[in-house]
Amino acid sequence: MNASAPTTAETLRSALAGLLDGLPPKQAAAAVERLIANYRGTTPTDAPVLRDRSDVAAYAAYRMPATFEAVRAALDGLAEAAPEWVPGSHVDVGGGTGAAAWAVDATWDGPRTTAVLDWAEPALALGRELAGRSSSEALRGAEWRRAVIGSGIALPDADLVTVSYVLGELTPQARRAVVAEAARAGRAVVLIEPGTPEGYLRIREAREQLIEAGLKVAAPCPHDGACPIEVGQDWCHFSARVSRSSLHRKIKGGSLPYEDEKFSYVAATRFPVAPVPFRITRRPQIRKGLVLLELCGPQSGEGAGLTRATVTKRHGDLYKAARDADWGQEWPPPADA
Repeated sequence: MNASAPTTAETLRSALAGLLDGLPPKQAAAAVERLIANYRGTTPTDAPVLRDRSDVAAYAAYRMPATFEAVRAALDGLAEAAPEWVPGSHVDVGGGTGAAAWAVDATWDGPRTTAVLDWAEPALALGRELAGRSSSEALRGAEWRRAVIGSGIALPDADLVTVSYVLGELTPQARRAVVAEAARAGRAVVLIEPGTPEGYLRIREAREQLIEAGLKVAAPCPHDGACPIEVGQDWCHFSARVSRSSLHRKIKGGSLPYEDEKFSYVAATRFPVAPVPFRITRRPQIRKGLVLLELCGPQSGEGAGLTRATVTKRHGDLYKAARDADWGQEWPPPADA
């Protein structure tokens, strides 16, 4: 694990703040509002998404911190399942301005070759500029390459392939092609989508595809079996806390210094991993003298899969751990925690 992770996050925030120097706040806010509307499908599909550098800078300053934190949380799940493994190469598919590349840098130490692929040249140019402001040799030496993300995509072999917040922009056929190629090229594959019912379904489908391709699930699931969630009744997602910039507060009209980014993900590998015994799938409910934990666990025996644990004061140290436990963490906590 990378001890310099907080420094990486701070450097990214500083670099993003510098992007907006000289850009009037109203112009930045208008650009972000237009781009959000476009990505939600409320503007014509033939309208240019990223018209100029100002568009890219404003949108990166607004969205990149949330993407970074979500990807970093997903990568932490992989790193926990494979604590001795460190990727020597990384390919980020549809990486835009490079949030996933920064998240990888915040997760693991060591030399690394990095390639960021995206269809938008303005985003790649800005990503290259941001990486140049980092002290990381891996980020400064990354390759930023224009590529069509979809059917026919060809990826270089890599230890780690990430695809974050991209699958939802693709047709079902293109989505399957990207996941198939990621499974072929990567020793480890991490896919991240928004933590919505639709985002979860895309991850669920991709998870099944990765398993069919011979990969083993490392996180968040404690098993390689079928997801026990009944479609339409619930969805699996997690939350990452994001420090809000002044631009975030202006756009959303909020005053809190943070927001929570909801995301769904799957990490799968072609090498041995040790998934957690159980995963906390909802925010723990703390009551007087007890804690209720919603868990996903091994799929063996009656009632397997989704379970609820009630931890009381009678459980001693385990009760204290339950009160400190968080959504997305493993359960029970490791002995050295």
